[in-house]
Amino acid sequence: MLAWRVVEPGPIATRPLRRADLPVPEPGEGELLLRVRVCGVCRTDLHVAEGDLPVHRPGVVPGHEIVGTVVALGPSVTGFAVGDRAGVAWLRHTDGTCVYCGRSAENLCPNSRYTGWDADGGYAQFTVAPADYAYHLPDGYSDAELAPLLCAGIIGYRALRRAQLPPGGRLGVYGFGASAHLATQVAIAQGSCVHVLTRAAAARELALSLGAASAGPADAAPPEPLDAAILFAPAGELVPVALAALDRGGTLAVAGIHLSDIPPLNYQAHLFQERTLTSVTANTREDGRQFLDIAARHHLSVTTTPYPLAEADRALADLAADRVNGAAVLVPEQ
Repeated sequence: MLAWRVVEPGPIATRPLRRADLPVPEPGEGELLLRVRVCGVCRTDLHVAEGDLPVHRPGVVPGHEIVGTVVALGPSVTGFAVGDRAGVAWLRHTDGTCVYCGRSAENLCPNSRYTGWDADGGYAQFTVAPADYAYHLPDGYSDAELAPLLCAGIIGYRALRRAQLPPGGRLGVYGFGASAHLATQVAIAQGSCVHVLTRAAAARELALSLGAASAGPADAAPPEPLDAAILFAPAGELVPVALAALDRGGTLAVAGIHLSDIPPLNYQAHLFQERTLTSVTANTREDGRQFLDIAARHHLSVTTTPYPLAEADRALADLAADRVNGAAVLVPEQ
């Protein structure tokens, strides 16, 4: 089967992603074998390819926003049948026994494992995944629309929860890629006023078309104080900018798995008056189920840019250069 592997992590210009011909994997205990219909291209894939996230498995196949058809079942699988459409996301294993799993915080499990980092993912024609961590998907969406929901959507939803946005509150969104354009729609559907701050003019236009109250440059001040903000851009220099834009008692949630260094903060300007700075670490399966339920009830507009699987390296390069509007998705030849 056609697949792409991270051979030598490094800058995208050095071609860290290499095309390969690999055997079709076999499902093990509790696993599904999926024919990949679409795989989303996430900035986390870029971090793995470039070495910002050290590769856990040499030669790993990246990709963790997978929509596929179940073509075979491993032993002991329940809840899925051959022919089902299933989704595979970032989180693929937790130990179920640690203190974090015991308090419904499995995203913090120290023995967690991840698709496209610890195990091969969806930049391939076939992949295997644990059935207990796969999702049944809502109707009313194409495969391409569903793929970004499985990471960009779920993580955006968790970030929205972590930001402690009050009902009807004012939310600032910094950066406007795949995750941000979905979280913005959820916040608006819940009655919030959203101000988008991002460097790309096309992204600002998209934000306004989706119902954002305003859209300006990433380093600009929003038109009013914010009750909450989410930083989606992996740019640490925006942390003090976003904190300064918060109203009293506001919270800034940093949604990325990787962030450049944060400049020094000034206590009076950035944290006083009970402003909070918090992070987002992966997601729980319950986050995924809740978000997909919201997506089923409130149809989200998902902006995608398709690429053939054979051009996965170009898709990652375009993502690195901010040439993708919405979410890039890889489509294998069937």
